[in-house]
Amino acid sequence: MMASLTLTPSSTLAEAVFGKTENSLLRSLMLIVAGSALIALSAQLAIRLPFSPVPVTGQTFAVLIIGMAYGSRLGSLTVLAYLLEGLFLPVFAEARTWFHPFTLWTAGYLIGFVFAAFATGWLAEKGWDRHALTTALAMLIGNLAIYIPGMLWLATMYVTNTEMALVPLALTVFIKGFSVFLVGDIAKLVLAVLAFPAVWKWVARNR
Repeated sequence: MMASLTLTPSSTLAEAVFGKTENSLLRSLMLIVAGSALIALSAQLAIRLPFSPVPVTGQTFAVLIIGMAYGSRLGSLTVLAYLLEGLFLPVFAEARTWFHPFTLWTAGYLIGFVFAAFATGWLAEKGWDRHALTTALAMLIGNLAIYIPGMLWLATMYVTNTEMALVPLALTVFIKGFSVFLVGDIAKLVLAVLAFPAVWKWVARNR
């Protein structure tokens, strides 16, 4: 049964469903464990592209929706917990840890997950996840928060390991670190646009 809660514009979906209980620390820890596990599981939905060091995975969608559902603070803490787990457990794509050579190439995207969760969470706290258009904009902003550090770090790795000129470098990073993911990102955006406003309407009917 849904927890009783007076919803405000700053309420997150997690608060609407689980409530602001007195034992909020325990609730927060449980959500962090569940969220980091979801990211780890979604990371295993990976497709290795032969021409790119960055695989296509489901974890970006998990990061964005966790940020939007949990809020900026809890969402970013959940992603940080996931990244810390990667020091000891094979939670990254294709069951890897931080110490796998391929992980180094994707480190910028992994760090970008923290910014993305914070950004989508902050926007959700402003009520952006309750309407289709603003949900789409929040997802776009969250994706940018992943791509910017991801592509910058990928460019750094290519510069370090090759002798590419500026134009071929920019084209390589654009193709291998951005354009190949666009179709999947659009699909994830559509799913979020369909899901979040619908769940909020359900919450409003059942509170």
